[in-house]
Amino acid sequence: MDYKKLQNGSDIRGVALEGIEGQHVNLTEEVCKNIGRGFAVWLKEKLGKTEIKVAVGRDSRLSGETLSNYITSAMVEEGIFVTDFGMASTPAMFMATVTEGFKFDGTVMITASHLPFNRNGFKFFTENGGLEKEDIKRILAIAEGNESTGFSKDSIVSGEFMDVYSKILADKIRNETGSDTPLKGFKIVVDAGNGAGGFYVEKVLEPLGADTTGSLYLDPDGSFPNHIPNPENKEAMESITNAVKKNNADLGIIFDTDVDRAGAVLSDGSELNRNRIIAMLSAILLREHPGTTIVTDSITSTGLAEFIKAKGGIHHRFKRGYRNVINESIRLNGLGQDSQLAIETSGHGALKENYFLDDGAYLVTKLLIELARGKKEGYTLESLISELKEPKESVEFRMNILLEDFKSYGQKVIDDLVEYAKTQDGWSLADNNYEGVRVNLNKDHGNGWFLLRLSLHDPLLPLNIESDELGGAKIIAKDLAKFIKNYDKLDAKALIEY
Repeated sequence: MDYKKLQNGSDIRGVALEGIEGQHVNLTEEVCKNIGRGFAVWLKEKLGKTEIKVAVGRDSRLSGETLSNYITSAMVEEGIFVTDFGMASTPAMFMATVTEGFKFDGTVMITASHLPFNRNGFKFFTENGGLEKEDIKRILAIAEGNESTGFSKDSIVSGEFMDVYSKILADKIRNETGSDTPLKGFKIVVDAGNGAGGFYVEKVLEPLGADTTGSLYLDPDGSFPNHIPNPENKEAMESITNAVKKNNADLGIIFDTDVDRAGAVLSDGSELNRNRIIAMLSAILLREHPGTTIVTDSITSTGLAEFIKAKGGIHHRFKRGYRNVINESIRLNGLGQDSQLAIETSGHGALKENYFLDDGAYLVTKLLIELARGKKEGYTLESLISELKEPKESVEFRMNILLEDFKSYGQKVIDDLVEYAKTQDGWSLADNNYEGVRVNLNKDHGNGWFLLRLSLHDPLLPLNIESDELGGAKIIAKDLAKFIKNYDKLDAKALIEY
């Protein structure tokens, strides 16, 4: 077993159940126990303590309880005192490291986010946040060897934290609005997609007075029988949009499986995701923290940059990957440049005021505070982004690289495109670009922009195109295809035929 293959950035992910052709279980009992031992040894190295306590939680995946049993038993054998929280959300597992009365030395969340039902994995936290890539490498290296803590066997107990975490969120809304039931009179529907997010209805919304009639798929079911729990999934967004319209709701909320991401639907049935949710959170935070810097991933629109600037903020467009944007925001703060929000178009968003934790439930909580305030002060959520200029067209192509050494080939395509762009009329390289190559195009050449980048993990060159006029995306794609056709190890059929 090559444990390195289980690393997915700052997480561990693998196949936990048979069921999809060509995918074989690699999160076996032995592997999971070795990972548990690896985390125990890593904690001993980091903390220098002889008494270590760890909490473990899981989302609704079918394999979650089994994997939990494997990893907890291994940590107990290594002398770790383990508390099993059962069903939990990823953000709650971090909060268990910093909340008074808990303050675990480390926590483990068993999840594979929005991946298919047969996949699963592990996220790890300490009070400093989620572990970095190098930490995961070290844990997997320990797992592959035979290092041990040398501690005597400890024990495991059952615990509960979701009630505590939910009260933190509900109390924030109460404190910010000055009311015990600030959501009374509002109809709010939630689609949890049978993931771990159903708690938000019973433990947050209803105690605050909201009418949640019409909410969908709140019961955990790891087979995901209704749709993928993913705010980026078309079917999932159609589900919550229809629920908002059918129930005349004031707001619709959708979570991913482990609740570290969220999307929303406004009362008029319009989706609040990607650039729109970034714009709304930016508007809120720029009112609270004038001049702050908003860090986003690389594929945000030109209209969003203009919106943030008009609100008095600074837009810092960085790299894809939620850890990348979070760490960049933290870096800027360390240099003395205030940055209150780090957010990806995928819905991963982290706030400075909330430990830079990517927490979908916390983002929704910010929206609910604004919803309640707006009713009192005479404005709507929709009005906060009324000035956002949205592209007329937006399209993405994911071009497979047909080589084993895909990274060097993909980088060559990008490097060549940089030089090519310099020779083209109406094309201009974007300033301060941190990922791939981003090119702006004038009105005669599609009136928009494109970004070509190398995927973080897969043999792919994703290409994003946006235009501010109908038909502009086709013009951009056609001109770009002339360049891309020169690379025979790139599957660009969809782009060429577009």
